[in-house]
Amino acid sequence: MRQKRAKAYRKLMAMYELSFGFRQPYQVLVDSGMCITAQDHKIDLVKQLETVLQGKIKPMITQCCIVELYKMGKERQPAVDLAKMFERRKCNHREAIEGSECLKHVTGDTNKHRYVIATQAQELRSQLRAIQAVPLVHIKMSVMVIEPPSEETLRIKERMTQEALDISEKEKQDLVGTKPVEPSPVLKVHRKAKGPNPLSIKKKQSRPVDPTSGAASSKRPREDDKDEEEEEDEGVAPRKKKRRRRKNTEMVATGPLDVSLST
Repeated sequence: MRQKRAKAYRKLMAMYELSFGFRQPYQVLVDSGMCITAQDHKIDLVKQLETVLQGKIKPMITQCCIVELYKMGKERQPAVDLAKMFERRKCNHREAIEGSECLKHVTGDTNKHRYVIATQAQELRSQLRAIQAVPLVHIKMSVMVIEPPSEETLRIKERMTQEALDISEKEKQDLVGTKPVEPSPVLKVHRKAKGPNPLSIKKKQSRPVDPTSGAASSKRPREDDKDEEEEEDEGVAPRKKKRRRRKNTEMVATGPLDVSLST
């Protein structure tokens, strides 16, 4: 099967699952004509049905269809053997009727058991198209195909979708009697500015107090002044400050004087 066709069949069966409750393994009702056609074209019926339906299946056949195969004689014995491999579906017919009528009776008006019908009877397929959610499978030129959904199926699906989207009458009445609730104003919370981290603040340095003025001096005391104050406290005379000798700028400019003239 081509990829495009397989994708279309997978999408179709997904629609049946979501909208009408089909589940795997799909229950496939096979008629006598499908068994005969599969034997004539040497088709593996179960394998082809799984390929077309894109999932596992449970092939089923009614007692009326098997009786119909028996009536065809020994020539159709391979088709009878194939039909005996399928699960027997009770149709509650005391006397065997035509296979097409039996399948139509088992399907009912709404296909509540969710059967997939595999039949070669064209008249039966046209009658089943009037029933909602009935997937139809047949063999066309030795190729098994599944028919697109019928107009009735699409109409029911559209109605179900619309009902799911619309609101009920009771909900409409409840909405008319209630007033719209105004949203309460949202209060903005203004956060106060927090102080700086005390661990990140630099400590203030204490300045020495000037004894003369009584105010803190703005200049930093020198080390020589500190030494003098310590010596005064100990009663030792303060040391004299050493004065730096400055070179004569004139000697630098004119050069050294003549020693012989001075002597």
